[in-house]
Amino acid sequence: METHISEAELQERFAPFERQMVAEGVEPIAIDTFKYYYSQLLAGQTGMMGEETITPLEDLPDAEQLEGYADAGRQALAHTVIIKLNGGLGTSMGLDKAKSLLTVKDGLSFLDIIARQVLNLRENSGQPVPLIFMNSFNTHADTIAALDRYPDLDTGTGLAFIQNKVPKVLQGNFEAVENAPTPDLAWCPPGHGDIYTSLQTSQMLDKLLAGGYEYAFVSNADNLGATLDQNILGYFAQEKLPFLMEAADRTPADSKGGHLARRKDGRLALREVAQTPPEAMEAFSDIKRHRYFNTNSIWLHLPSLRETLNRSQNVLKLPLIRNSKTLDPRDSASPKVYQTETAMGAAIEIFEGAGALRVPRTRFAPVKLTSDLLVLWSDAYLLTPESNIVINPENRYYLPIVQLDSRHYKFIYDLQKRFPQGAPSLTGCEKFQVEGDILFGRNIVVREQVKVSNPTDRQVAIEDDTVLEKDTVLG
Repeated sequence: METHISEAELQERFAPFERQMVAEGVEPIAIDTFKYYYSQLLAGQTGMMGEETITPLEDLPDAEQLEGYADAGRQALAHTVIIKLNGGLGTSMGLDKAKSLLTVKDGLSFLDIIARQVLNLRENSGQPVPLIFMNSFNTHADTIAALDRYPDLDTGTGLAFIQNKVPKVLQGNFEAVENAPTPDLAWCPPGHGDIYTSLQTSQMLDKLLAGGYEYAFVSNADNLGATLDQNILGYFAQEKLPFLMEAADRTPADSKGGHLARRKDGRLALREVAQTPPEAMEAFSDIKRHRYFNTNSIWLHLPSLRETLNRSQNVLKLPLIRNSKTLDPRDSASPKVYQTETAMGAAIEIFEGAGALRVPRTRFAPVKLTSDLLVLWSDAYLLTPESNIVINPENRYYLPIVQLDSRHYKFIYDLQKRFPQGAPSLTGCEKFQVEGDILFGRNIVVREQVKVSNPTDRQVAIEDDTVLEKDTVLG
């Protein structure tokens, strides 16, 4: 139930958070932004979007059918920057450093491949397109150190800016955390929707505008399919859009991912699973009803962003995502807290005239699980001379579905230990399932649909040069 909170009460209750943020050196704009979301928590806002508040989307313009925009894209390149979201540590895969440092293909990391993609783009286009990373406090130092091997990468804009952090809020009384086991546990990332605030607090937005840059292509660092497409850039520039989201067709694998819809006032909207009430989950998961999911790749018209921020007094007021967590994510008995987060793509409902574009699945190849990484390691993907990751045209099926036993393959070091000679060949594979503790040898080939099981409590090895063509029980 929503309640009214007076300005005086809000200020009194927010004061401990403000002191906490000032002491941490958080910029005033970021403090104001957090205050807005804190006021929503106090008022009982949950950020939920019921099915009755939106309508499904029909057809979207198709990126594969864009014609006549290539010249506009080439002309716009001189005024375009590439921004990569690089705040994640990959803790779900057992990492404690920037996820983008992971080796993913031919001995190269995400960062290596991204840097080489941009250097190739510059060489082929003749335009010094800047590459900028939005890092977190956790990933910044490692990222900058890794990029030292590419001395020509910085074009003068700087290689990175750092996103903000916000306090966690105790659920019972909506107070600040004052006695966290370690100081860092009192803080959390505010989601990638913080990019708009961080572009301001870092002065990066002003620097880009002063440098004559108008367009920004923004995507996740772990999505190597998200490269700058000049046709899409030309469409974005020529149609004079303030904001454009890349969306792809939902499949059963995407039924829990954020989907696009239309608000009752006609504007586009993004609904995440954390914003969906229980009674709407069936409709949310219906991929025939809600056909398009957010790939988290967007295009921004930077002057429009500046104008929108000025009009909103630098607080965009994106839809709240109220995440319920424990203070220590590794201790389920620790106090319950709320983390206030926002989604970058949710800005689609903020910009007047924002659009969405249907893109092919090849532009969405994120690595969220070790199974995703194994497919990327394998011959199902190729690395082109331009450092683009592409699907192997020799694949018998579009891409193999890989499912690995989380008891033995959840973390990156588990995967590396059990595939010490690299990934098996998957070009002829439709589905590959692994259950139990199995050590894979060199030159393994998987064909069609295969399930390999080891029901014992000891590790079993598959010998070099084995061809797996049928379900196999080992041990």
